Amino acid sequence: MTTVTVRNPSSGRKTGSVDLDPEVFGIEPNVYVMHQVVTAQLAARRRGTQSTKTRSEVRGGGSKPWRQKGTGRARHGSTRNPQWRGGGVALGPKPRSYRQRTPKKMVRLALRSALSDRARDEKVVVVDRWRFESPRTKDAVAALAALKAEGRVLLVAQRDEREVWKSFANLPQVHLISPEELNAYDVLVSDVVVFTLDTLPSTAPAEVEAGEPVADEGDES
Repeated sequence: MTTVTVRNPSSGRKTGSVDLDPEVFGIEPNVYVMHQVVTAQLAARRRGTQSTKTRSEVRGGGSKPWRQKGTGRARHGSTRNPQWRGGGVALGPKPRSYRQRTPKKMVRLALRSALSDRARDEKVVVVDRWRFESPRTKDAVAALAALKAEGRVLLVAQRDEREVWKSFANLPQVHLISPEELNAYDVLVSDVVVFTLDTLPSTAPAEVEAGEPVADEGDES
């Protein structure tokens, strides 16, 4: 079982520790399942609106360009055939859906595999709670520095934490999602995943072990 330090986002100091659920963060990553689920996620993002016109959709070509025999030229029934300039496209793309059906068990396994991979690399950060009195980007930058969260950061926050969402909104390297939106792709493309105790995924209620009391200046808790 992996134990992660719970930190104060304002100072980065330890406020306790929490055991990560081994069924979520401690399994052997299934690379095949992660690849299939991520491929399906990216395919579902495609709009599928590309379209070409066939010979029946292009303009013109209503009459036979010349008679069938006697001209020495090839036989043609319309100037809108694919071999003509300005004609229709043969076997061109049409609007369609690129969505792939992915079983829910595979989606859950891919997410647990991705989280286990990040936990194994010590890229999972847990904070006790956010302390933003008002939305402020400067405070969000300071919090990331205190937590030593570098690179692309995936931050999981509750939807009702308005100050958190607005504080991190202007940081291009931070991607915010709610707990119910957590997915394998966002985890895998991120260098660091930041949770709070409330958003930490678990199959059972998390038990927090109180660490050594640390006096944090400016801590409003």
